[in-house]
Amino acid sequence: MAKGYLLGIDIGTYESKGVITDLDGKVLSTQVNPHTMSIPHQGWAEHDAEKDWWGDFCIITKKLLADTGIDPKEIIAVGCSAIGSDCLPVDKDCKPLRMGILYGVDTRNMNEITELDEKWGKDKIFEHGGMELATQMVGPKILWVKKNEPEVYKKAYKFVTATTFLVARLTGNYVIDHMTGSFFMPMYDYKKGEWSREMSEGIVEVERLPELRWSDEIAGHVTKDAAAQTGLAEGTPVVVGAVDAVSECVSTGTVKPGQMMIMYGSTIIMLEVMDHYNVERTLWGQPYAFKGTYGMIGAMATSGALTRWFRDKVAMDLVAAEQAGGPNAYSELVKEAENIPAGSEGLVVLPYFSGERTPLNDPRARGTYFGLTLAHTRAHLFKATLEGVAYSIRHNFDVMKGVGATINEVIAVGGGTKNKIWLQAVSDICGVPQRIPDIVTGASYGDAFIAGLGAGVFSSKDDITKWVKYSREVKPDLAKYDTYNKYFQVYLELYKRNKDLMHDLFHLANP
Repeated sequence: MAKGYLLGIDIGTYESKGVITDLDGKVLSTQVNPHTMSIPHQGWAEHDAEKDWWGDFCIITKKLLADTGIDPKEIIAVGCSAIGSDCLPVDKDCKPLRMGILYGVDTRNMNEITELDEKWGKDKIFEHGGMELATQMVGPKILWVKKNEPEVYKKAYKFVTATTFLVARLTGNYVIDHMTGSFFMPMYDYKKGEWSREMSEGIVEVERLPELRWSDEIAGHVTKDAAAQTGLAEGTPVVVGAVDAVSECVSTGTVKPGQMMIMYGSTIIMLEVMDHYNVERTLWGQPYAFKGTYGMIGAMATSGALTRWFRDKVAMDLVAAEQAGGPNAYSELVKEAENIPAGSEGLVVLPYFSGERTPLNDPRARGTYFGLTLAHTRAHLFKATLEGVAYSIRHNFDVMKGVGATINEVIAVGGGTKNKIWLQAVSDICGVPQRIPDIVTGASYGDAFIAGLGAGVFSSKDDITKWVKYSREVKPDLAKYDTYNKYFQVYLELYKRNKDLMHDLFHLANP
């Protein structure tokens, strides 16, 4: 195999990560740069695109090159991924005109969703896009900008996501992969794989959207200006890139129909690769990274973000101890909770702290700790929090199975795989084993492979199997599965019986 290296960078909710690999998939350097998520109002979630997206990219690239001592000219290709269905208006020089509006965790577009549903009808929107409108969708976000920030809307040359923004800064070309593009509901026609002028009416002209391409296509080459800012060599090929969940999926070797991945990140993403579209109103049916492949997808609104909230708000003593040089706060929480029995002794959590995505698709849903007694401790609360996320995964799995998914085994990846009791709870509640790759670098590792595929280093997407090895497996405890089945029924009924009250609370807090 020819000599050279591949570079991948992923922009996440709370941090960005980058890797340089050789052509055999060996990671030569990993660099991480943290950033924050801004919440200026309840229901809003934003990033500073200049600082958090492009700034992180430049910092990480320079650190990777400095750490490895690799000549930038030896980088064969660059791949990017990011959080996905965010919305950023930029001017003709690709300068942000406002903060980036994030994915479904930002729920400001609910009125616009209602407006579009009433305009087109839910049936037509579903028939056209293969999904229903939700806070994850970019069309209502653009409409929100148009209605609430008209001057920004008028100045916008393009409306982009984080991946498009990075690639445009690197190459000058505005492109978007089909998976991310499908989140631009109701403007994406999933049957034709193109923008719909009809369904874009009243939102934005299709000329102000990026060009639709596949993740492994070459988008362009690093410009002179971008080379100066990043340390990369001018002319280095850059692929179109992907949403983070897809790159994470690729990083695990999940590229063939029938394979399933769970991404344990700030949110949970469940993706089964398929060879055809399989649309279901409560799930997401979308194109995958490569032409001719598709995904059946379930997604939570909060998971790792919820465990982060728990650590910061309920375990402040452990955070302070860690900052003073003590043990990791998460690790200490896991130690506290590892002997709590299945079901947390009668405690059930609904993890809807930012509303919920699939299969509820309810931005007004609210988090709940149900069954508290004076006997419950912080350890019970933490274990029940992890179980609540696992119940939501089970809920998605059950819906997926009902429309043709075959979930016999899953591949787990992401920061949450470090939490052994979380992984075990998911396997026990869902009744499925989980394999964990030896390299859990995540989306940036997948980005590097996609970059190599686009540059012709690899002959097929299946070559990722030469990179990925598995040495750890979590198997379900069938006795606990039976116990959890009873708790799962309570979990389902809790939402059904309290949905109206949740919505009442939402409106009281948002008059």
